Amino acid sequence: MSGMVDHARELVRGAEQMGLSLTERQVELLLGYLTLLNKWNKAYNLTAVRNPDEMVSRHLLDSLSVLPFVSAGRWLDVGSGGGMPGVILAIMRPDSEFTLLDSNGKKTRFLTQVQLELGLGNMQVVNSRVEAFTPDQLFDGIVSRAFSSLADFTNLTRHLSGPETQWLAMKGLYPDSELQALDADFTVTHSEELAVPGCQASRHLLILRRTAQG
Repeated sequence: MSGMVDHARELVRGAEQMGLSLTERQVELLLGYLTLLNKWNKAYNLTAVRNPDEMVSRHLLDSLSVLPFVSAGRWLDVGSGGGMPGVILAIMRPDSEFTLLDSNGKKTRFLTQVQLELGLGNMQVVNSRVEAFTPDQLFDGIVSRAFSSLADFTNLTRHLSGPETQWLAMKGLYPDSELQALDADFTVTHSEELAVPGCQASRHLLILRRTAQG
């Protein structure tokens, strides 16, 4: 129990350092997700991070760092894996809809369990390859956390976007070489170096848009 109290303290403190205020319910849900991630990780290998103490900064706070850039609307988390950042964003943005897509059946089974146990009615789980995914509606925003190169990320999701869609790519080091391979109709509208409490590694967010229909 003391571990959970420590995690709650670290989570709230870290969020405050990023200018975010968490409600008691949000803290409860985020820690509930952490508990499920730690439990299922033993059998499903959802993340290389084994220590729950590290998971607070490397998964919860890292995902929360992009929250200010996520506007209300329909969002797709591509290659969601263990649910970062999609689950965290769904918890924090109940006014928006989040589709978490992954081709790995074990990972989507875990995400479905998270959706059920945490009661996240604004979260949908899809087990599919992204190129085969054909939703009823296009997305306002598409986010990925280390899913693939920027060129693959944008090209594989191009069919899921409308003229106003934003792509949010969470990266470690600033991806200079990846930017050179980007298709001409995509442009970076904003880049941000993210400071994630408890995480020493470099973190960057790139926001992209299509400059022309193609």
